Amino acid sequence: MSRKLFGTDGVRGRANTYPMTAEMALRLGAAAGRYFRREGRLSAHRVVIGKDTRLSGYMLETALTAGLTSTGMNVLLLGPVPTPAVGYLTRSMRADLGVMISASHNPHQDNGIKFFGPDGFKLSDEAEAEIEAILAGEIAPAQPDNIGRAKRIEDGRGRYQEFVKTTFPAGLRLDGLKVVVDCANGAAYKAAPDVLWELGAEVVPVGVTPNGTNINDRCGSTYTQTAAEAVVAHGAHVGICLDGDADRVMILDQNGRVADGDQIMALFAARWAEEGRLNGGTLVATVMSNLGLERFLTGRGLHLERTAVGDRYVVERMRSGGFNLGGEQSGHIVMTDYATTGDGLLAGLHFLAEMARTEKPASELVQSFETVPQLLKNVRYGADKAPLSVKSVQARIAEAEARLIGKGRVLIRKSGTEPLIRVMAECEDEGLLVQEVEGIVAAVQAAV
Repeated sequence: MSRKLFGTDGVRGRANTYPMTAEMALRLGAAAGRYFRREGRLSAHRVVIGKDTRLSGYMLETALTAGLTSTGMNVLLLGPVPTPAVGYLTRSMRADLGVMISASHNPHQDNGIKFFGPDGFKLSDEAEAEIEAILAGEIAPAQPDNIGRAKRIEDGRGRYQEFVKTTFPAGLRLDGLKVVVDCANGAAYKAAPDVLWELGAEVVPVGVTPNGTNINDRCGSTYTQTAAEAVVAHGAHVGICLDGDADRVMILDQNGRVADGDQIMALFAARWAEEGRLNGGTLVATVMSNLGLERFLTGRGLHLERTAVGDRYVVERMRSGGFNLGGEQSGHIVMTDYATTGDGLLAGLHFLAEMARTEKPASELVQSFETVPQLLKNVRYGADKAPLSVKSVQARIAEAEARLIGKGRVLIRKSGTEPLIRVMAECEDEGLLVQEVEGIVAAVQAAV
């Protein structure tokens, strides 16, 4: 059974445009409710809903609530919380379903809906396809006596904050560390500064004044310049940059230099391997992760297992292989010993724990390996186009692959969240790298 509505991270689109309309959210909520509702339990069906700070979140939250309650689900509204908080609270509150309303690092005009199963993990492709099948037909409502209720949960964020703090090593504190934390005017705008302060850090908050339209706007993990300037201006020891729903993180050293997800995973993998707690001696990452990371791990007798792009695919491989550390170059860091999905705040805390444990400056921890030059360019295309099936594009890609044999690699893929073709290559020869990427980009542009 194939999926058409769901992408690599739930359903996503421009707010008030299909599929991110109130009508579709209502039907999607009803379909999900019907899928998860277990017969024989008339009053205990439960779903938690969290959201980030986008203006359209109010509309979608209300519509989802209507759809879910219409099929007999009791809805617990968390308000603005990070995506990993929804994963955690779905499991801890014994809910049948968790929902996060967010378009992650996208601008405020976009929004999305992500589903979590009762185990706190994102749904499989198969489960999403079944929900789509229910959505395509008539959705049976609950009988009048079995319509669900909705309730605000005032302490959901506090529960998540306390959980995150329990993962911080006992006996360590952040006393003496000045930390810039950029919350992207998003879901962690309260949680992240509070947790850091409670663990002893001097906190310089950035991106903590959401107004519904400034999420990810010149701040956060996809725009680290703002936090870097704050790190330097305040003489901070380190910066933590989250994205709009706080499931991604970028780390900045005291000079404002950025460490992406690959560098953070390398640090954690090496440390965990030393302690004998890196399951299978394996790190799980996507095809986008840098060759330098793979060489770093191989040099330490460790293994890099690659998956398709998307943290859900990383998590699926981690679960099937029994691995406990994985993530993406974009900053999703997944530590299944603690969490069911990428958690930017959690990963940031564990980086700070390394600083406190080793008493080393961030600059000595953010550069575990030398990266192989990598270039990524995006080409936007119309919904009615299929540029990767055009023969001229396929020929140009094959030509680039032949030229990079033994020197690097080419990766071309469609984005799962936007109408983009992502053209990425790695090569030690930067001149050749630019030539091949631009050649493929030109071929794709000509096709669209």
